[in-house]
Amino acid sequence: MPEPQLPSPDSPLPGRRALLRTGLATGAATALTATALTATAGRAQAATPAGDQVLTLTGQLPTGAADFVHLPFEVPRGVREIAVSYGYDRPAVPAGTPGNSCDIGIFDERGTALGGDGFRGWSGGFRTEFSLSRETATPGYLPGPVNPGTWHVVLGPYQIAPAGLNYTVQVTLRFGSPGPAFAPAYPPERARGRGRAWYRGDCHLHTVHSDGRRLPAEVAAGARAAGLDFIVSTDHNTSSSHGSWGPLAGPDLLIVPGEEITTRNGHWLALGLAPGQFVDWRYRARDGQFPRFARQVHRAGGLVVAAHPYCPYVACQWKFGYQDVDGVEVWNGPWTYDDESAVDTWDAGLATALREGRDWLPALGNSDAHSAPQPIGAPHNVVLADDLNRTAILAGLRAGHSWLAESATVHLEFTATGHGRRAGIGERLTVPADAPVDIRLTVSGVPNGTVRLITDEGQLHQESLPAEGAGTVTWRTTASLAGYVRAEVRHPKPDGTPGKGNSMGPDLPWGPMAALTNPIVLHIS
Repeated sequence: MPEPQLPSPDSPLPGRRALLRTGLATGAATALTATALTATAGRAQAATPAGDQVLTLTGQLPTGAADFVHLPFEVPRGVREIAVSYGYDRPAVPAGTPGNSCDIGIFDERGTALGGDGFRGWSGGFRTEFSLSRETATPGYLPGPVNPGTWHVVLGPYQIAPAGLNYTVQVTLRFGSPGPAFAPAYPPERARGRGRAWYRGDCHLHTVHSDGRRLPAEVAAGARAAGLDFIVSTDHNTSSSHGSWGPLAGPDLLIVPGEEITTRNGHWLALGLAPGQFVDWRYRARDGQFPRFARQVHRAGGLVVAAHPYCPYVACQWKFGYQDVDGVEVWNGPWTYDDESAVDTWDAGLATALREGRDWLPALGNSDAHSAPQPIGAPHNVVLADDLNRTAILAGLRAGHSWLAESATVHLEFTATGHGRRAGIGERLTVPADAPVDIRLTVSGVPNGTVRLITDEGQLHQESLPAEGAGTVTWRTTASLAGYVRAEVRHPKPDGTPGKGNSMGPDLPWGPMAALTNPIVLHIS
């Protein structure tokens, strides 16, 4: 589950952005001052003969201000490093009213255009200060040239109290030689696989490069400890971690670059980006920009996945529709009621896709782990791929040749056999309408679990597993009765009972999910 304080803004209209630069759109009197440290207590002159330059930007944003406020400042020649710190007031608010929350990032002299080249970093609300230079940068920010020109600090005030939000941003320009260029170490695109096999991987993970508290090395170690074969790096709204994964990958662990794009109308995962590729997040559903950035990911050979679509936090619920996505994250971290809603919506979409004759969307499950004690790989995806490399893993996920597991202790096989043919997870079995089709699920690692077999008509078979958690369940159907079949394996309910399908009551009818498969489609020949 995402942290409650996550960056999730969007792009203002061009006219509003221009007005904000003069303070007219918000009614704020934004001040820009430049002060040499030699004028501060007489201390700086001896320390730096050139004199560091400090810019102080202040202003007020009212409720209803633009989602993004771009604050311009000039960078002269000879600047070695830019350091930024910021703060804002937190006035008391009435009960039930959100208080002030404001994110921050920076764009360089190339400008703030949506999807442009000027992006240099974002830390959301996770940090109060950052710096960047040619050779190094605070996690979340991109090392690179500090060129002269007009730079912009970007504020993302995604919650503003009724009294408004008063901010102060201090920009320190440090002069000197630029230093050596940063050399990113990107991860290789393949690891030592087992040929065509099932591979386990977590596609939603955070580090100190966004709002996580784990170092990349700790994430890699956690993935190995969880028995994973691959992970996807998905820090919020930045590609800064991509260049740190190279030494941490290995023959036993494939690391794929990615990003979690956190807009004001939902979060989405870009899986399999080109190393160093950045995807912009500054838009809402009403702006019509999401398809543009989905195409950007697709051109790179990546996947677009709607993340935790029913997450209850501000700006997390999915509002972009599913026309441009390649999959849905129906299980995010520990199993909760919003995951139940996500599975129900995804399941309804399966029947719709089959009726309309188009591809159905695969389900994914990921940990979204940010920090200890959140476990990496709980849950994760088990993907049938031709080998352990970026292209093959993404192809397996895209095709729905995958199932979701709470941990590596859960094992599962799921097939449909009929009319002399056999199909597995994510595949299609074409048979005569009345030909018997035998569904077979073999599972282990779920003591006293409950197996559910679900079709487009709903749950049509339920069976309990023994105390040791292993067993085989079989059920016979036909293509005329079931357009698809998928399986769930649930833990017992809190009271120890197995749960009961096709019933209603005051509480959830099932215990937490232990495993969930993508469907096997039954097609009438």
